[in-house]
Amino acid sequence: MANRHLARTIAMQSLYEWDFNGKKSNLKGIAEYNVGEQGPGMEDPDFIYNLLDGVEAHLEEIDKKIIETAPEWPLDQITIIDRNILRLGIYELLFEKDVPPKVAINEAVELAKHFGGDSSGKFINGVLGTLYKKLFPGAEEIPAIVEKDGTPETSVTPEHVDEVESSKKDAQVDIVQSDTEDISEQVASTDDVK
Repeated sequence: MANRHLARTIAMQSLYEWDFNGKKSNLKGIAEYNVGEQGPGMEDPDFIYNLLDGVEAHLEEIDKKIIETAPEWPLDQITIIDRNILRLGIYELLFEKDVPPKVAINEAVELAKHFGGDSSGKFINGVLGTLYKKLFPGAEEIPAIVEKDGTPETSVTPEHVDEVESSKKDAQVDIVQSDTEDISEQVASTDDVK
């Protein structure tokens, strides 16, 4: 995994944990732990901390952009994963001048495909693509995510709201079932020790 992609992955996972816990934990502490676990020996961990500091410092403005760009989706109804991928992508689009906009969008879409639900990539691409068009009017259009049937998906539309909602619920159920299975295994192994 490329160093910057790994850095964005760790930043997203740190934001996820921070957001999941009500933004009460120390974000930098979460990130330091995650770097130690997932990126020991990273050449540029400062990139992670810069992303997280930037997202945290501009959180209100970033969340406002999410609300403006995806009005059909109240912020608290966007899954935690997608919400924090959007935060990273929007932060990079607005404030990281050394990151080309297309790279920021592509990286966010890749994170969504890997960590989000079935429609997360399309959703993230649609929101960030819409913001890109507002920020850079007249600029070259970003490449669309092309579906298996050959149709491009470049914007957030009410038609795929139901599809996204359904996939999010399925993903949340899978996470809860996985956590329950892990706890059951831990309890069983503890019983064996007794």
